Amino acid sequence: MKLDVAGVSLEADVAVPREPRGLVLFAHGSGSSRLSPRNRMVASRLEAAQFATVLTDLLTPAEEEADAATGHLRFDVTLLARRLTAIVDLLPRLSGLRQLPIGLFGASTGAAAALLTAAARPPQVHAVVCRGGRPDLADRHLPSVRVPTLLVVGERDTEVTDLNRAASRRLGGEWALRVVSGATHLFEEPGALEEVANAATAWFNIHLAAPGHDVEGLTGVMMEGGGFA
Repeated sequence: MKLDVAGVSLEADVAVPREPRGLVLFAHGSGSSRLSPRNRMVASRLEAAQFATVLTDLLTPAEEEADAATGHLRFDVTLLARRLTAIVDLLPRLSGLRQLPIGLFGASTGAAAALLTAAARPPQVHAVVCRGGRPDLADRHLPSVRVPTLLVVGERDTEVTDLNRAASRRLGGEWALRVVSGATHLFEEPGALEEVANAATAWFNIHLAAPGHDVEGLTGVMMEGGGFA
């Protein structure tokens, strides 16, 4: 479907399971799109757990073509966040998605856009998960992010891990940092992406749905956090 927001028309894929317990909006990373196989794998796991998912492009086809040549838009997190925020405002008006608590899943630069949107829309956004993200690009807005935020990074993605660890301590609300053992930036190692999906599902189970659901995936791996037990 097409989402008409912020003066542009963006492609989106929406999946709504029977009796959804929440809604997760995906923000893809630099050089990627709603067709990202990694995000789609995580989305399928969330759908199996009864969460509606929305995977959307944040650039138009013309912008994606231009960005493929220049790379000038993929790091424009202000632009990406403005469009993501407009989508958050639109989703409750769409059939089948009304009244659902909203979570954001951001990857790479999309993580910064997700955090900016969470800071801008605290009543609408209930939780955030970032995969291999660049929360440092949200910079001065980090203290305004007061919703529960899970940062998932690969152990061997050392620079991004350091950026996430530094940014996590500037967040204004509950947070946890999960380091997936042996994983690199794209979580291409066997079982690594499954751990991301499990952790994301567990986080949204806790913060988008009623308490008492399965929290498998948040234990057994290096974890740092603020206010998460």
